[in-house]
Amino acid sequence: MTSLRHYWQQVVMRFFCAILCLAAGLCLAGAGGSSGLIFNDLEGVERHPLDPADKAASILIFFWHDCPISNGYAPEINRICASHTNFAFYIVQVDPDLTPTAAKKHAGEYDLHAPVLLDPQHRLVRLAKATVTPEVVALGKGGKVLYRGRIDDLCAAPGKKRATATQHDLLDALHEIAAGHTVTRKKTQAIGCLIQ
Repeated sequence: MTSLRHYWQQVVMRFFCAILCLAAGLCLAGAGGSSGLIFNDLEGVERHPLDPADKAASILIFFWHDCPISNGYAPEINRICASHTNFAFYIVQVDPDLTPTAAKKHAGEYDLHAPVLLDPQHRLVRLAKATVTPEVVALGKGGKVLYRGRIDDLCAAPGKKRATATQHDLLDALHEIAAGHTVTRKKTQAIGCLIQ
């Protein structure tokens, strides 16, 4: 009798443990599962910015529409996107107060070619640990950070700009990723406008 009661107690315990594990897994997939994070771009197209799918990597370019440094990089960002179509590029607008209408106007004024995602709740900012704009985070399969930092060294320091860039860190990283190599300089210091 005691052994039968003990048996059923174990069965019930295992059942509840299985239910708890299933519930925990569903919560993680819904809240933190990186590939499950979905954004609509300014055209209403569903995007999965943390999942490169069939591309070499997802490239998140954190951008503040009022930041002169970000805006100054718009032509270079467009050139990089156009010449590296094997990557999924996204411009992530970080201003919580930026409306879709204002973002569309800004994207038109600066002729931004990459899909623009609004991140008013800073979900991508927190996940990617972005701190300034413009800052780039390259993500591989499974959300692995392949590169984090600046586009190039055009901005030597806050308020100091070179005549031309001497190091093209993002381009170097993209070439290494595309070739299947580990990025030599995985992290560089981005200089720009602080994300509030």
